[in-house]
Formats: sequence, structure tokens, C-alpha cells
Amino acid sequence: MLKGPTPEVDTGEALPLLDVRDLTVEFQTRRGVVTAVRHVNISLAKGETLGIVGESGSGKSVTSYAVMRILDRAGRIADGSVMFSNLDLRQIDESDMRDLRGREMSMIFQSPRLALNPIRKIGHQIEDVLLQHAQADKDVVADKAVEMLEQVRIARPRERYHAYPFELSGGMCQRVVIALALACRPQLLIADEPTTGLDVTTQKAVMDLVTELTRERGMSTILITHDLGLAAAYCDKVIVMEKGHVVETAKAETIFRNPQHAYTRKLMRATPRPGIGLRDLLPEEEAARAGAIGAAAAGSAAPLLKVEKLVKEYPRQGAATSLSRLFKSGPTPEGDVFRAVDGISFEIARGESVGLVGESGCGKSTTSMMLMRLIDKTSGTITFDGEDIGAIPARDFATLPQRRRIQMVFQDPTDSLNPRFTAARAIADPLLRLSDIPRKDLRARIEELATQVGLPLELLDRFPHQLSGGQKARVGIARAIALKPDLVVLDEPTAALDVSVQAVVLNLLQDLKDKLGMSYLFVSHDLNVVRLLCDRVIVMKSGQIVEQGLTARVMDAPQAEYTRDLLAAIPHPPI
Repeated sequence: MLKGPTPEVDTGEALPLLDVRDLTVEFQTRRGVVTAVRHVNISLAKGETLGIVGESGSGKSVTSYAVMRILDRAGRIADGSVMFSNLDLRQIDESDMRDLRGREMSMIFQSPRLALNPIRKIGHQIEDVLLQHAQADKDVVADKAVEMLEQVRIARPRERYHAYPFELSGGMCQRVVIALALACRPQLLIADEPTTGLDVTTQKAVMDLVTELTRERGMSTILITHDLGLAAAYCDKVIVMEKGHVVETAKAETIFRNPQHAYTRKLMRATPRPGIGLRDLLPEEEAARAGAIGAAAAGSAAPLLKVEKLVKEYPRQGAATSLSRLFKSGPTPEGDVFRAVDGISFEIARGESVGLVGESGCGKSTTSMMLMRLIDKTSGTITFDGEDIGAIPARDFATLPQRRRIQMVFQDPTDSLNPRFTAARAIADPLLRLSDIPRKDLRARIEELATQVGLPLELLDRFPHQLSGGQKARVGIARAIALKPDLVVLDEPTAALDVSVQAVVLNLLQDLKDKLGMSYLFVSHDLNVVRLLCDRVIVMKSGQIVEQGLTARVMDAPQAEYTRDLLAAIPHPPI
């Protein structure tokens, strides 16, 4: 059994913790061999933080999977070497590699729900890691697990210890995965989009925590991200990848202030930041073709959506376990409930885009699910186009004509796609269920939608597991707009997208709103994106609205201290 890295030989020069040379990774597909990574070189010193940036499909995640030796069966390292603290990772056996993973090397995966066991409590999953790698005794392991939840700023950690993954928001699941990765305080942490589901304040807290651990233990970090602001704020060195190649490597400050490669400059241009418009994110030739953005079609006499005093309560952990409580009619006693949404009221006009922002767990996603009639409210009213749809039970709403008028883009594109459906079949689903489109016209409509959201047509016949996170997000957006709905609820729709694709999708959403008069409820933790797309913004904290108003007013002159804290936590690249 491997007990630790081989001691370094004193040559007078510090060896890198990770040294990757000429790494080439291939995948065997039905259409032949695909080379996903070509001759990649990485040198990572102890205590150093390296950022790897690039678009979806550029090879960022595949490179990290090769280092961790967790490529799927179709993939293989075709050439090159991977040295970790004097260990040749291509040569050691799998049992030693399993011991190394988690204890000396750890990874934060891009899709948090897939990384968690859905039928095991999160506290027990953290305990499993600690016990497997001898980081805690059985009598104190529960306290250690709670401590890890506290470190990643999960509210009520002792209560969440007993929760299952499906009971947590996407952002909270992401924090649990981070706690799992940091539990054994590894020498090397590979973070694959670690802040995708996190709000800006938690993102800053988590990255500050990783930085602190790096400094304390000389831990090294590889940060894979499409957020250039994050890379600029936390990385010592940055690698830019395009189509499996490294196109530029430099110190973080140098690469952002003076990018040398055209592809790097394209990424910089596409990064949302204060003082620019949506068209400014696109390459100049695309911006010229796109034309000017029309004015929002807001201000009609009657709002499309009106929410009044909306409340959603859940039983607290253990509160609904007794038979007397289960069969007792009437409201749950006040002390036995958690109020996820606490009496909120707002409106969305026809053709208007409204941003809903706040930290994970503040009630944003719960509000969205009630508006979509996927869960029932506790009290309050939801009026859509003059009809009280909140009075319709959630189980009945799917069969009514109103369903096609309200569509949703879900936060986690992997969870929201049927693994047995190809991308084309997923996009076709609402068309088959809720429209009378002729079968002969179906494929053409699917390809039109795919083109609109920037999904290559050759990917339409692939299954979700064969697509990157960004590609799956585009499938979800295409599916949501297929029926040209009046209201689209967008729950973190660009969180999994690289900045250049995000720019295309945001401009697409704006164009669709202008051309079709669609309205949006845009749920996001990215305030720079909300500033670009939304006419008004609502700020939530602990289930309540603390501030709402015109986007420019809220962003430039916030009245609530909480809003000021959110704005102060946004990382900005020095562009």
C-alpha cells in the first residue's frame, strides 16, 4: 500500500509538485479516434495556484481527469508523462492510486449532484472520506464533518449534516463537494469549476479558504474555470487552452493586462464587467451584424406575472416524523417549520427581464419552482396573465394550456436532461408534447434552435454524457425556448458556460425578448450578467426581499447593506 509520496532528492533545486510533459489524451468513438488533448505541458510548484481557462471542449477537464487517472473507459493517455512529487502516476497500480486520490490529491467536480451519493446523508459522506484516509477516529468523526460544513459556510451545519443531497440547493451541494475535497487537506487540489453554483459572497469565502489552506500547508491548486475574474484574483499563473492545445501561458497579471494570443483576447472581450453593453461582449464582426438592442417592452397596464405575499414552508428536520403530525390537518406549528420564502411580492411586465439575486439558500430557486408550478405554495397568490395559477395544484398544471406559456431553464443541465435522450430528442420533447408541429418539420426546427443557442449540429445525436457542461446547458436553453413561451424562468442559465458562449447566449436571450416579447425571471448569482440583461433586479436574503428596483439604481446606488456586500464580492479581471 502506498503511504505517501516518495521523498525528493536534494539537487539544490526545488522540484515541481506536479510535472506534466507532452500529455496527449485520445478517446475511442464510433467514428474513430478523437484526440482531446495534444502535447500539454504543466509545471506546478508547491504552494502555487495555476488557472486553466478556455471554452467548453477545449480540454481543460480532460487534462485534469488524466492527471487524476479517472478517464472513462473510452479514453486513454496516448503519450506523455505525469509526475506527482517524484511518483510516475502512469506507472503505479490502481490500488495505490486510490490511496493517493483523496489523501494527497483531491478534486472538486463540475457537477456537484453527480459527485454526491443521492441516498446517503451528506454528513455521512464526509465521514466516509475522513475514515477511509484515517483523518479522524470514529468517536470524533461526526464533529469533524460538521466542522467541514462550517468551513464552507453552510448555514445550520448540524442540521444540514442529516440532509440528503436532494434537500439542498445546487449551491449548497457545491459547497458539500468542496468540503469533501478539502477534508483530508491534500497536497494537490484540482478544482473543476468549483464556484459554478455559488453566489459571489460564498464564492469569495470558498476561494479565500482554499487560498488560506494553500498558504498554511504549501498546498498547490489547479483552478479550472471560465470565470476570468476568478482566475485573475486567485491564480499565480494562467494557462489558456483552445481545442486541446495550450495557446498561451504566463503570470496571471501579465496575461490579463497584455494577452498575446488572439484567442485569449477573444475571451477577454467576452467577459462581463461594469461599463459595457451586451453587444460589446461579442467579437466586433458579430456585434456589427447583431445590430442595436431594442427597448424593453415593459410598461403595459397589467403585469404578465404578479406575486403577492408568497410563502413556502418546509417541516424542520425531524418535525414531521411523528404519526400524529403526519395525519394532523391544518398548518404546521410555527416552531416546526422552516420558512424558505417569507411573504415576498413583485411583478414582471410583458417583455421585461427581472433579475433575482442573493446567496445560495435565500429562496431564489424555491420561488422559481413555485412560479413554474412544480411545487405548491404555502400561502399567497401567483397571478399569470390575470389568472390565479397558484390555486392550481402543481400536479395538475402540467396538463393545462398555460404550461406551454411558462418554461424554465434549470440550474443543473445534467440533472435536467434525460440520460437516455439524445440532444435532439431533448430539444424535441416540448414540441412533441405541447405543439402540433408536423413530424416532417421537426428536425428542421430542432436544428434551427440548436443554431440559435450555438450548439453544433453534429452534437445533436449525442447523449448527455457525451456533452460538456456548457453544451448540455445550451440544450436546456434550446428546449426552453422551443415553444416561444411568454415567460421563461432562467435558473442560473449561464453558470456552466464559458464567457464567449455566455456572450452569445445572453445576446440571444435579449434578441428573443425583443422580437417575441418574452419576459424573463433571471435567477443568478452573477451580478455582472444581471446588470447586462435585466431591466429590474430583486435582491433576496433569508427568504425575504431586501431591495428591488431598476437595475442601474440598485447596482450603482444600493440602499441595503446586503446588496453592497454582494457587489463588493464580485471579482473583476484587470482588463
